[in-house]
Amino acid sequence: MSGIVIVGAQYGDEGKGKIVDVFSDHADFVVRFQGGSNAGHTLVVDGQKVVLHLVPSGILHRDTKCVIGPGVVMDLDGLVAEIQTLEKLGYLKSPDQLLISELATLILPYHRALDAAREESLSDQKIGTTGKGIGPAYEDRAARRALIFGDLFHPETLKQKLELILEEKNALLKQVYGKKTFKLNDLLEDVQSKVKLLKDFRCTDTSLLVHKAMKSGKKVLFEGAQGTLLDILHGTYPFVTSSSTIAGSACTGSGIGPTSISKVIGIMKAYTTRVGAGPFPTEMNDVIGATLQKTGHEFGSTTGRPRRCGWIDIVALKYAVRLNGITNLALMKLDVLSGFERIGVCTHYRLNGETTSDFPVTAADLEKVEPVIEYFPGWKEDLTKLNSLKDLPRNATNFIDFVGNQLATPIDVISVGPDREQTLWVKPLFSA
Repeated sequence: MSGIVIVGAQYGDEGKGKIVDVFSDHADFVVRFQGGSNAGHTLVVDGQKVVLHLVPSGILHRDTKCVIGPGVVMDLDGLVAEIQTLEKLGYLKSPDQLLISELATLILPYHRALDAAREESLSDQKIGTTGKGIGPAYEDRAARRALIFGDLFHPETLKQKLELILEEKNALLKQVYGKKTFKLNDLLEDVQSKVKLLKDFRCTDTSLLVHKAMKSGKKVLFEGAQGTLLDILHGTYPFVTSSSTIAGSACTGSGIGPTSISKVIGIMKAYTTRVGAGPFPTEMNDVIGATLQKTGHEFGSTTGRPRRCGWIDIVALKYAVRLNGITNLALMKLDVLSGFERIGVCTHYRLNGETTSDFPVTAADLEKVEPVIEYFPGWKEDLTKLNSLKDLPRNATNFIDFVGNQLATPIDVISVGPDREQTLWVKPLFSA
């Protein structure tokens, strides 16, 4: 079966949206398997920017079917707005291009209110949540009290379920956080107003749909959100997201078996960025970090917050390769490094007086590490106009070769700009 998983190999914001969009030209299905509207995938086609938060990044290709799987948490307001924007831009011309699992979890206004209230209460211990209600929604799913997409189409039980949920949510908001509560009828009216628009995208069993597609030889991409180092179990806990971001989650979040996966593509930037709080060994709070941030336009597409910047981190990337079983890599934003006299690569860490190439599993240890940086000569050429690998400057090629050799994983795709066409191929994604 030709199932290919796309995952972020760093702290998110690696450029997964562009790669999925580019790969979707050869795919029959794109399946989003986890996360929610805290993700922001920015696509640029012929100079027009489209930012997606929930709808899979293959939606710009008319012949590609997009699926929102059971592992996703969906903000109804955001989903409706996204669908309407896509329709206005001339995409999503037929409802059969987007299929939403009835098992996907709903995010409602009380989730966002709780998310914001909790973060505010943490004072100087903030996690750095986007405030989109992702964590509270996943909590409800684990506690078996969530509303799912299928509930929208059963009005006889929707009111009963929402009434029970609001008892707890309003008590928390009022008594613990001193915040405004929600009224049942207002929420019901708001939710029901969206049913008419969303009913055409309803799919009872997306797992069966994807299984049949793969069984018949269709090419399927599984699109992840955030990055490996934000994984709820294996990331820099507690400075993580609320879902599993690694490749294994493609199976659980979509409902397909692990033997269906043939490749795992890890997406990484030519440097490293991170949004929000948490350890970041190669972070540079200096003119170089500021230059990377400005040149790379490193501001969150979901929150607008500036991203912290640093040199590429081989130790962290080796960890990501191992956790995900990454078979191939895509190197993004190589063009941003043009103009630097020298370019740093973190090859090891120093921790407690010893040098290590292993990634510490606790945030406390990661906070203490000192990066061991190896420097390479930079280049001044503008890479954004290149359309062939042979035109890359020698120093850029040396940098790419070093990173690929260190990770013992082939770099098959190189991005030299935000547009779909600014992509250099070393090897095609799908085998002939």
